[in-house]
Amino acid sequence: ELTRGYFLEHNEAKYTERRERVYTCMRIPRELEKLMVFGIFLCLDAFLYVFTLLPLRVFLALFRLFTLPCYGLRDRRLLQPAQVCDILKGVILVICYFMMHYVDYSMMYHLIRGQSVIKLYIIYNMLEVADRLFSSFGQDILDALYWTATEPKERKRAHIGVIPHFFMAVLYVFLHAILIMVQATTLNVAFNSHNKSLLTIMMSNNFVEIKGSVFKKFEKNNLFQMSNSDIKERFTNYVLLLIVCLRNMEQFSWNPDHLWVLFPDVCMVIASETAVDIVKHAFITKFNDITAD
Repeated sequence: ELTRGYFLEHNEAKYTERRERVYTCMRIPRELEKLMVFGIFLCLDAFLYVFTLLPLRVFLALFRLFTLPCYGLRDRRLLQPAQVCDILKGVILVICYFMMHYVDYSMMYHLIRGQSVIKLYIIYNMLEVADRLFSSFGQDILDALYWTATEPKERKRAHIGVIPHFFMAVLYVFLHAILIMVQATTLNVAFNSHNKSLLTIMMSNNFVEIKGSVFKKFEKNNLFQMSNSDIKERFTNYVLLLIVCLRNMEQFSWNPDHLWVLFPDVCMVIASETAVDIVKHAFITKFNDITAD
């Protein structure tokens, strides 16, 4: 027993594979962060598009609509399908913008702050689940509206009409905006509470993700879908953290010293999110024999 060998040379393929798994796990952080950075820039591009290019596109579409008599009615379509979609997006954005003015942020903040830590933890979990459900169903609602508005008129009508679809889309965007606002408010309460127990509990919530996903069977397509979800989640968290920082800076008259008070907590939240993603992806690729590439 003291001098026996391990017969490593007789199982070369097995031990080589084990070594490659270790190297794959070591490569995952770099490969994952490259994907995350690329995905976050895509999200940022889509987010900024709404406030930069979309108003210009809406202006061009309306300009074409008002100057149509000058060109005559040579084209059967008043507007191109893309222009119809642009106008619908712009109108939804403006309506929801004015509707959000009637939501009292201060009342919401004090209502949430008055709840116990455990109740807030449950609320935050419910908000995360609701956000994912809203995102999934909301995209279908918006796509249904765009297709209903631009569908060729020769086809047999198989829908309830553009106006009902439009009101459904406005209601969805408004409700989802309130949900994001409540998420930001809950995070703000966690940052401003005297003891950081709520923030710690919310961060530990990320580690539950590992338990829920690591031991499941994953194909490459499923892993890609999960990566997309992680990118969107991380981008949303960055936006929420930015909202929290801006609200707190506003409360302290934009004093830069207060930013350094918030900075450690912000770094802690980002670091925990990054660590969870790395561990989750490393073990999923290990258990499912997927390469880092």
